[in-house]
Amino acid sequence: MSVYTAAWLLWFAYFLIVEGMALFNSRPGDTLSEHVWAWFGTQRAAPGESPRLRSGWTQLRRVLLLAFMVWLSVHFLMGGWA
Repeated sequence: MSVYTAAWLLWFAYFLIVEGMALFNSRPGDTLSEHVWAWFGTQRAAPGESPRLRSGWTQLRRVLLLAFMVWLSVHFLMGGWA
């Protein structure tokens, strides 16, 4: 096993521990998904709260997230072609 393989496995194990703790403590804003939703402006308004305004900055962040997710999916599925 190479050093890089061991490092990626350790990183993945650390991620699973942190995400698992966040999932089981039931506090808002602690999982990776909740952070991504906040960072890229995709979270929905809470019940009874007025809808959030979509600024140009919010739209740009959403487009960048979409572009990254499309690239990452193609990259993994095509074996590094993209």
